[in-house]
Amino acid sequence: MIPVNPFPSAPSKRSYVSGEAAADRMRVAYFRAPDSDHLHAAVWFGPGTEGPPDSVHGGAIAAVLDEAMGGVCWMNGHPVVGARITINYLHLTPLGFEGRVESWIEHIDGRKISIKSKLTGNGGRVHAEGDGLFIQLQPEQQARFDEARARRRDG
Repeated sequence: MIPVNPFPSAPSKRSYVSGEAAADRMRVAYFRAPDSDHLHAAVWFGPGTEGPPDSVHGGAIAAVLDEAMGGVCWMNGHPVVGARITINYLHLTPLGFEGRVESWIEHIDGRKISIKSKLTGNGGRVHAEGDGLFIQLQPEQQARFDEARARRRDG
């Protein structure tokens, strides 16, 4: 696996999800297999993600899957924003959980991109699955995003 930043025009340190290496919330590191268009991630959920006692909050899981679904689009040359995500929680995820996320493009119809994702424990148990509809940005929208990032970087 090769480490990647799926959002090439944005430094990952500014990410809501994967930005702080020392955070007590969650940590995410992205990877890509050499001959694959899937995005993989190593993920850890810390004490700052607690929802039910001793378990990860569903919103933290949704945030990680949402970022990975958008990330697979950006990594494959499709700058997008989310339109809809659905998360199916299959098992409670314990605090301190270390596992994997995988996301992939299921279908492209014009600017609409359908994505699938899953959160798996190191033992292979699937804890959550996600699917999403993402919309590819128009060139003028992408230009505005790029300008805003340049202003933040320079200012």
